[in-house]
Amino acid sequence: MAITQMAPYLPSSLLARLDEARERTDRIFELLPPTSMYERPIPERHRLIFYLGHLEAFDWNLLAPCLGFESDSPELDKLFAFGIDPVDGSLPTDVPGDWPTIGHVQRYSRRVRTHLNDALRQAGRGQNDQDLHSGKLLNVAIEHRLMHAETLAYLLHALAVDKKVAHAAVAADSHRPPQPRQVDIPAGIVTLGQSRDSGGFGWDNEFEIERVDVPSFSIDAFPVTNQEYLKFVRADGYQNQSYWTPDDWEWRKRENVEHPHFWHNHAASISAGLEAEWDYRGMFGTIPLPPSWPVFVSHAEAAAFARWAGKKLPSEAQWHRAAYGEHNGSERAYPWGDEPPSLTRGNFHHESWEPCAVDAHPTGASAFGVFDLLGNGWEWTSTQFAPFRGFQPFPFYQGYSANFFDGKHFVMKGGSHRTDACMLRRSYRNWFQPHYPYIYATFRCVAE
Repeated sequence: MAITQMAPYLPSSLLARLDEARERTDRIFELLPPTSMYERPIPERHRLIFYLGHLEAFDWNLLAPCLGFESDSPELDKLFAFGIDPVDGSLPTDVPGDWPTIGHVQRYSRRVRTHLNDALRQAGRGQNDQDLHSGKLLNVAIEHRLMHAETLAYLLHALAVDKKVAHAAVAADSHRPPQPRQVDIPAGIVTLGQSRDSGGFGWDNEFEIERVDVPSFSIDAFPVTNQEYLKFVRADGYQNQSYWTPDDWEWRKRENVEHPHFWHNHAASISAGLEAEWDYRGMFGTIPLPPSWPVFVSHAEAAAFARWAGKKLPSEAQWHRAAYGEHNGSERAYPWGDEPPSLTRGNFHHESWEPCAVDAHPTGASAFGVFDLLGNGWEWTSTQFAPFRGFQPFPFYQGYSANFFDGKHFVMKGGSHRTDACMLRRSYRNWFQPHYPYIYATFRCVAE
């Protein structure tokens, strides 16, 4: 049952967005046959059955207290409450039999969704709760679900093709990549975060405003492509310890990492290094490595490439300056200006299962002529994820950001092809640990 336009004390636009977000994640689960629901395509993450229950459990745990509900399934509310993000090399050890049946989880999810829908349709319920009445809690529920729509995409990407509902694989792309070049960025002041007084929604780590004076630098006009990264592979970049930090090198050796996660080598010898020997493992099939697509790598691999190239990864502030700054010192809402995102500006908003050429959306370029900043792949920065001055955790979600202020995660900016347009706002910050190669994350380099 949809809840759109049913609660006079809540904005109908938020209720419509919640309906839309639910439909989006429901459609992703339709790609999974029942025989695949207990698979764990990424060793560091839960089995897929967890996510079937997690989305509704999160909404319940978030909204039920202010709606005056008591749970009739507290054990499932707890089981599906939180995901995992191991940074110490430990992996989950559960077996399929440790989880409820698919039918049990589906009944729980339907029951939760029905209870919440009924409550959100009643004008009397929860309207004295300021966080609910202001729309903050619904925004949290919506964006959390849309984040998981992207999480589910890369989880399913790691799942064998024969364990997903059949779809046609993307066609091979032989688009000629643009010539790599760097753009000079003049010195300027950047505005990170957003003000609480603005009234706009943001996650707790997006507040408060922090202004940073950024000296001049140069930055790659495009993210590093598969073709450019292949030069690093051919130069034995994965075998030369000098390009890697000690921790990154130990991870590379321990996990036997010799190339990007999304690449597959079908030749007898990787050392031959011929481009034709490399394939790209797409969501629904394998194609020859597209030279013009952004390379997807971990932070450790991106940083190693940057050292090999004699450059660095940009800081969060440098990335902002290149993306949003203008020659006169002002800043834009988006790289292209203040108009809201549209599909002519970049590859985002769930429109494709795969990336595209880094120069495919020239109208999305910044004032300085830096391309492909929003969509097509999150971009690693050198900035460790940490709070801005004035940070205050959400009282209803204390650990959302604070649990990751541990010096073991790095800020990512921009967005991928599976990122919803609502999370393309300038203040949005993503983050991941440096040894996680499964996400849609690329990078570009800077020289100072």
